[in-house]
Parts: sequence; C-alpha cells; structure tokens
Amino acid sequence: MNINLTLIGQAIAFFIFVVFCMKYVWPPIMTALQERQKKIADGLAASDRAARDLELAQEKAAQELREAKQEAASLIEQANKRANQIVEASKDDARKEGQKLIEQAKAEIEQERNQAREALRAEIAAIAIAGAEKILETSVDADKHSEMLNKLAAEL
Repeated sequence: MNINLTLIGQAIAFFIFVVFCMKYVWPPIMTALQERQKKIADGLAASDRAARDLELAQEKAAQELREAKQEAASLIEQANKRANQIVEASKDDARKEGQKLIEQAKAEIEQERNQAREALRAEIAAIAIAGAEKILETSVDADKHSEMLNKLAAEL
C-alpha cells in the first residue's frame, strides 16, 4: 500500500464526510441553535419587560398609597371639623335652652312676686280697715268696705 494513496483516500472520505455533515447534520444543529438563541433572547426580553412592569406597578402602588393616605387625612380632617361643628352647635343649643329656662324662671318669679304683692295688699287693706274700725269703733258696711279695699289696693 502506498501512503499517498491512503492519504488521498482518507482526504476524499473526510471531504465526503464534511459535505455530508454540512448538508444533512449541520442545518438541523444550526436551526436548533438559532431556536435556542431566539428562546433565550425572548426570555431575556420578557424578563426586562417584567422588570419594567414590576417597577411601574410598584410606582403605581406607591402613588395610590400616597393618594389613599392623603384622602384618609382629608376625611379625618373633615370628620374633626364636623365634630367641632356638632360640639359648637350643641353648646349653642345648651346655652339657648339654659337662657330659656332662666327666662321661664324669671317669669315664674315675677308672677309669684305679683301674687305676693296682691296678697300683701289685700292683707294690708284688711289690717288697715281693722285698724280704722278700732279707731272709729264703728263698723263700716260691706259696700263701703270693699270700695275702701279697692281704693287702698289701687294706691299701694
């Protein structure tokens, strides 16, 4: 055997093997590699989108939380104002009611005072007539008696 012929035969066999691999083996391997690269690129892009979406969602959640806190503070402030208004209205109502009770008490006192004056006038008139009878030692008739009482009551 000749070494040159062996080398040439091996070179031809290797060349046929390379052509066969390039035609039938290499394309499916390249397709699989390209699909894998595409999947990896899509996965990385999806990961980036998910990270951006997460960031946006966190910002939105923080913004909504701030708005909710502001709204809660506003509601609390309104409730405090309303409570103060109710307290002030209750105080005003209580003052008015107290003033009305004081006015009623004053009116009752004035009425009792007038009744007491009338009763005192009647007693004073009776005492005056009794004193006048004793002084005069005479009895005054009933018509004159009531007329004198009325005059005395009017003078007092």
